Formats: sequence, structure tokens, C-alpha cells
Amino acid sequence: MDFFSAQDRARRLSGRLVLLLLLAVVALVALTCMLVSLAVVMLDTTGMHTGDPLTAALEPRLLAMVAGGVMTVVILGGLVRHLQLRVGGYAVAEALGGRPLALDTRDAGERRLLHVVEEMAIASGLPVPPVYLLDDDAINAFAAGHDPNDAVIGITRGAIEHLDRDQLQGVIAHEFSHILHGDMRLNLRLVTLLHGILVIGLAGRFLLRSMAGGQRRDSRRGGGHVALLGLGVALMVVGYAGTLCGNLIKAAVSRQREFLADASAVQYTRNPEGIGGALQTLAAYRLGSRLLAANAAEFSHLYFGSGVRSLSRWTSTHPPLETRIRRVLPRWDGRLPEPFAPTPRQHASQRRPSVAPSISAVSEAVSAGASGEASKVVNEETTAGTGVAAAAVASVGRLDNKALASARRRLAGIDKRLMESAHDPFGARALVYAILMGVDPKSRDAQRELLQRQALPEVLTELDAQAEPLASLSAGDRLPLIELSLPALRALNPAQGARFRTCLDGLMSAEQAPEALQWALHRLVRAGLEGERRALRDRRLADLAGPLSRLLSTLALAGHPDPDAARAALERVAAVLGVALDLVSEPANPRELDWALGRLARLRNQERGPLLAAMVCCVEQDGRVDPEEAELLRAVAWTLGVPLPLGSLGDGEIRVGGDGSGGEARVREEEGVGRECYKR
Repeated sequence: MDFFSAQDRARRLSGRLVLLLLLAVVALVALTCMLVSLAVVMLDTTGMHTGDPLTAALEPRLLAMVAGGVMTVVILGGLVRHLQLRVGGYAVAEALGGRPLALDTRDAGERRLLHVVEEMAIASGLPVPPVYLLDDDAINAFAAGHDPNDAVIGITRGAIEHLDRDQLQGVIAHEFSHILHGDMRLNLRLVTLLHGILVIGLAGRFLLRSMAGGQRRDSRRGGGHVALLGLGVALMVVGYAGTLCGNLIKAAVSRQREFLADASAVQYTRNPEGIGGALQTLAAYRLGSRLLAANAAEFSHLYFGSGVRSLSRWTSTHPPLETRIRRVLPRWDGRLPEPFAPTPRQHASQRRPSVAPSISAVSEAVSAGASGEASKVVNEETTAGTGVAAAAVASVGRLDNKALASARRRLAGIDKRLMESAHDPFGARALVYAILMGVDPKSRDAQRELLQRQALPEVLTELDAQAEPLASLSAGDRLPLIELSLPALRALNPAQGARFRTCLDGLMSAEQAPEALQWALHRLVRAGLEGERRALRDRRLADLAGPLSRLLSTLALAGHPDPDAARAALERVAAVLGVALDLVSEPANPRELDWALGRLARLRNQERGPLLAAMVCCVEQDGRVDPEEAELLRAVAWTLGVPLPLGSLGDGEIRVGGDGSGGEARVREEEGVGRECYKR
């Protein structure tokens, strides 16, 4: 399943969840009305009321009040939970008792975890998510958020202590699959929708406890007291019935998503023993995956392991561990490792070949159905470099071990002083300022003067200290450094964050001739801090010719200084898209580009593949994608909600059809300057 299809499927599944919830609420309303009617009949048989008890029980106004009350509780309960969770995954992590993992931690296990998360994020083209630590001895993890910009990774202390690096990488890859396939948004929506039903049972329990306390203080028992007791019992029965319905819905949605995430973890890492070993260790571990947090049951469908006990397989949100293990390790002999002592993992080249069939089998299951939408643009007869465009579109949301290896190499090649700065609140601000400052001397002088007026002295000190390592920074390293800095920047308090954003905007305003890459990185930082506005995705490319012309013209001119070459590239792309495009030859204006991206954010998911292919073709029309152009493409794709993995634009080797005659296009690096597509 490709990234765009997965996003559409998650949205369709959200609609089905709403329908299922409505059916569950209707059933609960009917059950409540039946219980109230029964209570009225029972009270009338005691002689408290006159007339026909059945008529009183079926009074339309009474039934309407009961139905309205249930609906009100469900709606208000869901609305309250929605407001609590609207900030994203942070609310879930804190509700489970998690605390942000310090970026400068000296604990070896915590640093290993942070490195795994950073490698996975940079390789996949996603923002580096904050990591929350749950001080729980169980082995478990989760990903939560509405979109990648507000996602967090939560993990227990038990997972850090009892999983080795390969196993930990398998677990994190599992969670990144939930991010890439749209499961996070679906899971939070499910929590919101089901919370209203849960409130009914909580209200009944509260009412019963209140009545029990009142009985001890007042021995008089009247009809009103009995009625309130009956109402409490009715609410509890309805609440538990609703909780059962909710658990069935969660289980039906979650189990297949867990199988997909396990398979994706194998595809991403090309190491079935990583995720398989983590599942085996979990199965052998005495404490298992059960979490002790008070709210653990509400979020049970988010976890790597079940997290809570289920009464039956029908209400379990996770498949049995044995089944999951055999899915990724078909030749597993049933033996489990010794608890508390995960066996060291061998190097990939030394692993037993017996597990190799599971790699291809699982990978094929996940990779089936690559996007056909990109064929509208990726046409080898109309553009010269479409092999790279096809590979880029096909790679969206589909990690592999090459992307992870590229991320590992790139991070290892960055100066350690800059890496340390990216994890420090003062250093991260200085690092972003330095990256966004222009190369023009007049602009840099104005920007420096602005920072001296508005930035903190500690930040300016860090900025000066970074001058030497930044001077030797390789092209292509700016985007990873910004990605690494985002968790530290998100941790700023409101006053610090406001000052930082003011300085960011001031840097762009002081730039006399802002380049497209400067604008894209600036927008990426703002999106990483504030998130992009969630727009309704209902537009087609044909509806957005103006914004499309502005964006593609900027990219074409970035790849082709010659306006005639840029116009030719734009005309070819326009012919394939079937959209009339005009070259905007004036220098890029940040406000116009912000406007264009804001409009293009409303594109339907199936239209985003063609857009990405068109973007790549505009830049790569001259047969090469330089590191600066790759950074520009990845930054723009990120802000459009399209994670472009590392290596998809030339950070690694890409083999695709190049000339329609069975040739291959390969991306190579030439003398450390750039990467060029050529045919063999």
C-alpha cells in the first residue's frame, strides 16, 4: 500500500468509525429507554403512581428526555476529550504519566533510543518527534498525534532496559508505520468518539457512590432515593454495554493495523529479527506489556503491546504475540529468549539465511499497490529525468535499510559540536538562525544587527561558537540539523518561543534577496513549531493553476538559471498534468510562496503524487539534483504533508527505468558537488 492510498484509507475508515459509533449510540439509547421504562413499571407496582404503568413507561416525552440526555452526555463527553487532545500526542503521553526525555541525557539506553528515533525520522523525511518516557517496567511503546508535526513517541523504561538496539529499532519502525499510514489520527479520533460513551458509565458509578454515602448519613429512604439508585444502576449498565461496544470497535480496527505495522517494520529495517526479537522478548518477559497508568485502557489501541488485559479475543486490540511473531519469522521454532537478557544481535551480513524468505514475503505484502497516480507525470517520453521522479514518488512513506543507512552516515558526518548544539535549547536557536541567514554580506549584517537587538545574549554566544563548524558544513546537512533541532525548539516556554519566532520572521524580512531554499527552511521551522493548518483536502490540480505556477516556477528556476530552460521544463510538466501553467520569472517572494503552499495544502491525496512528480521533474530537468535542490524539494514536500525519504533524490543509489528500453537511471555523487542522473 502506497503512502497516498494509506492516507485515503485511514480517512475512509474514520468515516466508518463515525457510522459505527452512531449505531452504538442508537443501541445505547434504546437500552436506556428500556431500562427507564422497566424502572417506571417497577416503581408503579409499589403503588407510588396511579394509572396504567405501561402507558407511563412509554410516555413519548419521557423517552425523548432519556434519548436526549444520553445523546447530550455522549456529545459533551466526546467534545471535552477532543478539546483535551487537540494539542496532539503530548496530551496522550502526559495522560499516561510520561515525561519528555531530556535531549542531553547521559543515560546510555536513553541516548541509544534518541539516536534510533532521529535516524528513523531523518531517513523517512518526517519531523523528529519528541520522545516521552513512561517510568513503567512493562515493555511497550506508542505513537500519538494528529499529524507528523504534533506526533510524539512514547516508550517505557522496561523497553529501553530489556531490548537491544536492533529490537528497539524494530519497535520504533513499527511506531513510524503508524505515523506514515495515518493510524495516529484515526486512533485519536477513536478515543474522542468513544469517550462520551465511557462518561455514561462513569456518571453511573459516581451516582451510586454518592447514594451509598447518603445512605450512611440518612436512614430515611424515599421513592426519590430509590429512583436515583435505579438511575445509577441503569447508567452503569449502559456505560459498560457502551464500553463493550467501544472495545469491539477498537479491536476490529486495531488488529489489522498492528499486522501492517509489524510488516512495515520489516520493510523499513530489512531485519525481521529486530521486530521479531522484540516480540519474542515481550512474550518471555514476566511483566509483559501491561501498563499501570490509570488511563491505560482508554488508549489501549495505540500501544505496541496490548497494554491492558482483555476479557476475550474479541475485545483484544492486538493479535496474539505468537501469531505476530510467526508473521515476521515464519521459521520460528517456538522458543523464547531468557527474560531480562536479550541476546546480542549479529551484523546483518552474519544473520542466518533462514529468515530471508520472510523479508521478501512481508515486504511484498506491504509494498503491493504502488501509486499509479504518478504515471500522469512520470512519462519517460515527455521528460528526461522522470526515472528519479518515479522513484521519489514511489518512495514516499516507504522506508528501507538504504534510507536508514544514508541517515546514519549523514548524521555521523556532521560535526559533533553542531550535533550537541541541536539538542540544546540555546544552541538549537543559534543553529537555526545561522542556517537561515543569507550569504549576501549586506543582508547578513542587517540580520546580525537584528539578532543583537532581539535575541538573548546566550544565543548570540552560541552563534559565535558555531561559526567554525558551520563553515565546513556540507551541502545537504542543513535540513537534518533543523530536523534535529525541532524537539529542543518545541520545548521552549511561551515567552522564549514568541521571541524565537519574532527573530525568525525578522531574519527573513532583513534578507534583501531571499532564496527559495531559505524560504522553504524557514517555513519548515515554523510548521515544525506551530503545525500546518489542517485544511479540507478537496481540490484538484486543475483548480489551482495559479498557486501551482508560482511554486513550480520557483523550483524550475532553482534548477535552471536559464529562464528559457525553466519555461521548457514547466511546459512539459503542464502538458502531462493537463493544467495551463505560466512561468513566473520574478524572484521568489516568501509571501507569495506561502500563499501558494497554503492553497496547495488543500489538494486531494491522490493529487499529491502527481504534484510531487512535477516538482521533481522541474528541478531535475537538467539531469541532476544538487544537494541544495534536494533539500529544497524535501522541505517543500514536508510542509505539504508528503514525507520524502532520504535517498529518494540522490542521497543513495536509485535504479529505475530511464529511457523506455530497459535502461537504468542511476544517481551518483560527482566530486562532492552534486548528484547527476545518467543512463546506462
